[in-house]
Amino acid sequence: MVIGRLHSIETMGLVDGPGIRTIFFLQGCPLRCLYCHNPDTQALQGGTEITPDFVLSKAKRYKTYYRGNGGITFSGGEPLLQGEFLAETLKLLKENGYNTCIDTSGYGNEKYFKDILENTDTILLDVKSFSNQGYIEMVKQKIDGFFTFLEYIEKYFKGKIWFRHVMVPGFTDNRESMDKFIEIIKPYRDKIERVEILPYHIMGVAKYKEIGKDYKLKDVPAMNKEKAVMLESYVRSKLNLN
Repeated sequence: MVIGRLHSIETMGLVDGPGIRTIFFLQGCPLRCLYCHNPDTQALQGGTEITPDFVLSKAKRYKTYYRGNGGITFSGGEPLLQGEFLAETLKLLKENGYNTCIDTSGYGNEKYFKDILENTDTILLDVKSFSNQGYIEMVKQKIDGFFTFLEYIEKYFKGKIWFRHVMVPGFTDNRESMDKFIEIIKPYRDKIERVEILPYHIMGVAKYKEIGKDYKLKDVPAMNKEKAVMLESYVRSKLNLN
């Protein structure tokens, strides 16, 4: 049986997909986001070994809390990085009647994308920036990987998408950036359930000190929440989501 690597579990998640959810934070991430608030999840070799059956046993344990639309969410790190494990586990969960969700930036081994998407009910898709240069600057990867995942979504995904964007002051906190955001996600309008602008915060800075890493945005203040709400409303209105 395929083995996955787990960073941690949250048992009563309320913002990581519909309803009440059990969240499995998988170890490893191919991105190096400047604002990453979980740098301890980046290395693939860390974490605890688990199996799909282990995940199913946890789902059964907390099933009474799901109340119809709740279920299991895979986050990270980047869950797509453990593609084989994720594909097998999602299939097992769907065979047993569970609602499934992945919280992803869209980067992983595309060999497993089809199987993953066909067994996922909701995608929380984090759009890191809106240009290739923005991706290179913000996450140290080209935007190509993200667009590849969108192509698979168009072909194989039948569920709903929550498009998300972490807004960092001085980077994308303007209408021009939001227009680019709209341009990227508009072709998936029929699948969009939510659009969320998540204001950048500095609550993860202490973790960098703990693990001896330099925090690249240490001079950037937290995002103004009112401005983030205003720009989110702008995006929603342009997409007729209000």
